[in-house]
Amino acid sequence: MTQASPAVVTDSAYLTLHYRLATADGTDIVTTFAGNPATLMLGQNQLAPFLEQRLLGMAEGSHQTFHLAAAEGFGERNADMIQSVSRATLDENSAPGADYQVGDLVDFAAPGGGRFAGVLRELGPTSCLFDFNHPLAGKPLLFEVKLISVL
Repeated sequence: MTQASPAVVTDSAYLTLHYRLATADGTDIVTTFAGNPATLMLGQNQLAPFLEQRLLGMAEGSHQTFHLAAAEGFGERNADMIQSVSRATLDENSAPGADYQVGDLVDFAAPGGGRFAGVLRELGPTSCLFDFNHPLAGKPLLFEVKLISVL
């Protein structure tokens, strides 16, 4: 009698897994290990594409940790993503009476109805400086996965 091979992750697999995304020093960004596992389908934008790519070909029951360079994760920091925004634009995208502080994440309307966010770096009377890089851009990451089931 032969034993069946464990199921392997494909680009449209349904998965149940524990996962953890952490900074290179091990500080958790998100983790399911302390609670219920996640159930998701690949290709549905439930995980970032660069994380999904690491799962492809993994066998059910495996437990791996991936070390991701900044370019493999959220990319390198881009100086062009640091932009000056008029105070009028900030006010148009703010709740009435909003009291922003340096370091706040501010959500803006994008053309076509989308949204994007930036971190406030400087707040002046007529203009503000925002960093529109992803907060994890330029940072190496750890991605730990314990694959419970693959359908």
